[in-house]
Amino acid sequence: MIVVCGEALIDVIHNSDGTQRATPGGGPFNTARALARLGVPTAFLGHLSDDDFGRELAQLLVADGASLELATVGHEKTTIAVADLDSEGVAEYRFLVDGTSAPNLTPEMVPARLAPDVAALHVGTLGMVLDPMASTLTELVRREHDTRVVMLDPNIRLGLIPDDEYRARMQEVIAQSTIVKGSGADLAWLYPGKSYESAAEELLDAGARLVVVTLGARGAFGAQRDFQVTVGAVPVEVVDTIGAGDAFGAALLAWLYEHGALRTDLRLERADLESALDYACLAAAITCSRPGADPPWKGEMAAPTPHR
Repeated sequence: MIVVCGEALIDVIHNSDGTQRATPGGGPFNTARALARLGVPTAFLGHLSDDDFGRELAQLLVADGASLELATVGHEKTTIAVADLDSEGVAEYRFLVDGTSAPNLTPEMVPARLAPDVAALHVGTLGMVLDPMASTLTELVRREHDTRVVMLDPNIRLGLIPDDEYRARMQEVIAQSTIVKGSGADLAWLYPGKSYESAAEELLDAGARLVVVTLGARGAFGAQRDFQVTVGAVPVEVVDTIGAGDAFGAALLAWLYEHGALRTDLRLERADLESALDYACLAAAITCSRPGADPPWKGEMAAPTPHR
């Protein structure tokens, strides 16, 4: 099983034509749905509201096949993200978080022990920003990283806490992560003035076994200690980019799960990393081709290349 940790929220999307819509979202929520749709046993670890939005979020996770056995529910209102879409479908986010559900994941809500079948943890996005959730998940990673794969998707969110505090927390979790997957913008913030290739080398030096960088329409880049690869994007007519990075990360994890590669000493052959990145790019492209964070089902994906 893969446990996806962090926030579930509602995206209020402002379209470039002046219309708006409310859709379920949050990076970890999207990732958990995408993993489950790709056939991976998945559990969501986060704090949900008992309001109408919270019940909708819970129902969608369950409908897609994700378990809520590690989730908790409270009376806080559901967290809101306001997404402004430009003419190319790219979203910029603002967050309404004070007194809402997602940040209020406390240490007491996390099991003292995870089940033996938990192979990997996925963390990132607001889960590394908003306390007490961020402190709770940082401690969980600290506790579990020696025996389970940890994948960090920074999905950098600025302006919510002091920059120095945020950067220090990120660097601690990076050092304890098996996989770091980020955008070029994420890496530029983590390592100012460096190319994403050089930033990937820094992440490997910090302790990651695999670094993956999403490059939008240019595809994706992957790096291990001994080699780097780049794959092209899947051509698609973009409706919007909401949830595309989350689908990419989920598909990468799904490929590793299907090929028995979720190990703390993770290492892939070049051809296998290329296949994993191609699979992830396809998931991102399918998500971009429809509105909102609507990740693909396994039946919509090309079959993963057999492990060699």
